[in-house]
Amino acid sequence: MISPRAYRVMLPALSAAAVLTLTGCDPDDVTAGDSGSAGGGQQAGSFGVSPLANADGTKPGLAPLTTEADRAAARKIVEKVSTKGRGPKTGYARDEFGYAWMDTADGVPLARNGCDTRNDLLHRDGRNLRFRAGSDCVVVALTLHDPYTGKTIEWRKAKAAEVQIDHVVPLSYSWQMGSSRWPESKRKQLANDVLNLIPVEGRANSAKSDSGPASWLPPNKQIRCAYAVRFAQVVIKYAMPVTAPDKQAMLRQCGG
Repeated sequence: MISPRAYRVMLPALSAAAVLTLTGCDPDDVTAGDSGSAGGGQQAGSFGVSPLANADGTKPGLAPLTTEADRAAARKIVEKVSTKGRGPKTGYARDEFGYAWMDTADGVPLARNGCDTRNDLLHRDGRNLRFRAGSDCVVVALTLHDPYTGKTIEWRKAKAAEVQIDHVVPLSYSWQMGSSRWPESKRKQLANDVLNLIPVEGRANSAKSDSGPASWLPPNKQIRCAYAVRFAQVVIKYAMPVTAPDKQAMLRQCGG
């Protein structure tokens, strides 16, 4: 089992990470000296790593796909996605996917590492991390370069909802596309798989709700093709279809 701190050490480190100045936080709730840590090697001003180079989701963020070669590769991935009509939402409940941010969903990266899924994602994508006193898991402040909006967010746990963890393929969407018939263990995997999870601005995540790509796309147009690829990667991994309009929308984002 890999501890949260050992996991962060294994990630590529950023040089010259600035010390994050905390405002409005109780100094007794923050571990001194834990600032300046960088999750996943995400570079300042960037939105993370290309989904084409991050098939398991263990690297941070979602970088734009700008070259024609990358966009052609993206279309090939999306073309593999199967389609089906969206079923009813009858019976859907969040707890059908296990309790939120469980560390015990086997079969996905970072499971059973001693840190819950939400904090694993903040470790992965955040920069200038600060931790609760006595903890190497619970993040209380960070800098996030949000791919969905293009904004840089200085986040504090005191205003936790400003950064939310988005399920790229929403859980209720998956329910309507077949996960209602999966074993509970597979639903727990989907809910906690880092491939399907990105920390983003809370308002953008709320606006998305359980929409597929035909109904909602990130406001930041630069990363819409990358978002389509990540959506496709998740549904392919879990052998899940999308609606025909969603697939068409995904292809359009990458020039198809």
